Amino acid sequence: MRRLARLLFIALTLLRFGVDEVALSGFKQRWVRLLVRVVTIGRRFDEPRGVRLRKAFERLGPIYVKFGQVLSTRRDVLPLDVANELALLQDRVPPFSGALAVAIVERAFGAPIGTLFAHFDPQPVASASIAQVHFATLKTGREVAVKVLRPGMLASIESDLSLLHTLARGVERVWVDAKRLKPREVVAEFDTYLHDELDLVREAANAAQLRRNMAELGLLMIPEMVWHLCAHNVIVMERMKGVPISQLQRLREAGVDAKKLARDGVTIFFTQVFRDGFFHADMHPGNIQVSIEPATLGRYIALDFGIIGTLTEFDKEYLAQNFLAFFRRDYKRVAELHVESGWVPPHTRVDALESAIRAVCEPHFDRPLKDISLGQVLMRLFQTSRRFNVQIQPQLVLLQKTLLNVEGLGRQLDPDLDLWSTAKPFLERWMHEQVGWRGLLDRLKNEAPRYAQLLPELPRLAHQALQRHGSIEPALLEAMLLEQRRTNRLLRSWMVVAIVFVAGVLMVQWWLSWPT
Repeated sequence: MRRLARLLFIALTLLRFGVDEVALSGFKQRWVRLLVRVVTIGRRFDEPRGVRLRKAFERLGPIYVKFGQVLSTRRDVLPLDVANELALLQDRVPPFSGALAVAIVERAFGAPIGTLFAHFDPQPVASASIAQVHFATLKTGREVAVKVLRPGMLASIESDLSLLHTLARGVERVWVDAKRLKPREVVAEFDTYLHDELDLVREAANAAQLRRNMAELGLLMIPEMVWHLCAHNVIVMERMKGVPISQLQRLREAGVDAKKLARDGVTIFFTQVFRDGFFHADMHPGNIQVSIEPATLGRYIALDFGIIGTLTEFDKEYLAQNFLAFFRRDYKRVAELHVESGWVPPHTRVDALESAIRAVCEPHFDRPLKDISLGQVLMRLFQTSRRFNVQIQPQLVLLQKTLLNVEGLGRQLDPDLDLWSTAKPFLERWMHEQVGWRGLLDRLKNEAPRYAQLLPELPRLAHQALQRHGSIEPALLEAMLLEQRRTNRLLRSWMVVAIVFVAGVLMVQWWLSWPT
């Protein structure tokens, strides 16, 4: 009965805000258009569809607010006006009581709040769809922030997720365009994100990894976790003191160089993406602050690590080559990369895809570089590629959404920011390190332990393979042995050359360092 009542409440809310009319309007069948006219009889909607959808999610509660946030990242699936409106679903959830937060913390660590903290502020400083944050002070005097998961979230989301999965399956059966839009995969993606965010220990681990990655760069500050006070529903971290990046006037008054801050943001983003393949994927202004302390003036402060994007080596190389091809207006190479990656059917005509990509990109290059939005170009490229059944990868959509956030922040700080010229040297250097001699030497160094273990075992492995697959002709065996001897001689020669080369380099360095 409880699930039936919840389903009835959801249905009435969707009808109240006309979400049924928004959903059905995408169908082309005559009977569906007739149904739209029937269900909208007596109802009048004065607000745009995106606004109505956002208000419906807010009315349905925290789970649907989070679902709307995740949907807003799928600009390859949703119309632009709807995605932009859903992107406003940030920090709009009323907080739960401070007394309840205290009770959750005490149950998590099995101790009274007074023995855990010297002071705990029951008034939350931030409240979102999944958790809220309180300031506190440890017994040692260290100031910390305490993130507390909303109570009853798991049971609530399991019920609502079950309904969402059922709805997605139904849409996929009756909607002809569902094969491309993949509603079941979108809901499954949301399911994964939501369960990851419900485990606050995972978020703490993400923060620790980012902190290690960014330590040497010196541009980004990540709070340190207090690990003995971290549980699945409560985490305690270092309190970060900064000014929200949206308060630009206050930052300028504190002496922060806005233009440098914009360039540093681009550097941080591309370092996380192309060097580490591990990036903060929720970089809206509410999660980004700037330090105004004298020792760390102008450094970024990142908060909320529930959504983290990861990229494989293949993803990073694909993206870097795509970006560089864009910079060089090599649209044929962009089309070839789509085919090589397997994201378009193998029978796709490269020249047709190249023409479509040129139509998207070329108009932008006739404008000043500072007026070109790289994020918008990628978004329109995703939309255009629907014609070719391009299978957009979720990690790249998350990256594109983050790029739009970074670019928007950068333009807010410096309207003349040229993201293209700022990113191009970084990408060219990265490609040189990956493809050039330095990249080759690094890969050889990384693989050397594997080669050292494998080479001595090759004769035994070859013998075992021959035994498994039967006997071999004597002539062929003799040829294989001869080839093996030649290979051994070649390897010895290369080793000698390498030793001589290294010795020569060491001697030159020794001679140059010798005092004159």
